[in-house]
Amino acid sequence: MVSDQIPGIDPAAAPSGDGCAECLVGDGWWLHLRRCAACGHIGCCDSSPAQHATKHARAAGHPFLTSFEPGEDWFWNVDTQQYYDGPRLLPPTSRPDSQPTPGPSGKVPADWQRYLH
Repeated sequence: MVSDQIPGIDPAAAPSGDGCAECLVGDGWWLHLRRCAACGHIGCCDSSPAQHATKHARAAGHPFLTSFEPGEDWFWNVDTQQYYDGPRLLPPTSRPDSQPTPGPSGKVPADWQRYLH
């Protein structure tokens, strides 16, 4: 679906930070990052151990997530399980190069692959 105006997507919502909000304050880590298209919350992807982005989307009633990875610009609706093309969002549109994948630095276990979903 292509649209410049999709209910539930706010192009002016700024990202909450440069990494998963919950993992950064706890002892979690992520494989990839996702951004809530309604409020800008940054969470970890569904392959990550904690799956914070989808948990946020469901708890907040904000169904649209977008990638927060460099070079990716898709939108995903967690309710309908469909991809969308959406509007440009307020920058930054991806994690900074200094934020590794997996990340964050110092929190990723050596055997991180065994914890992926």
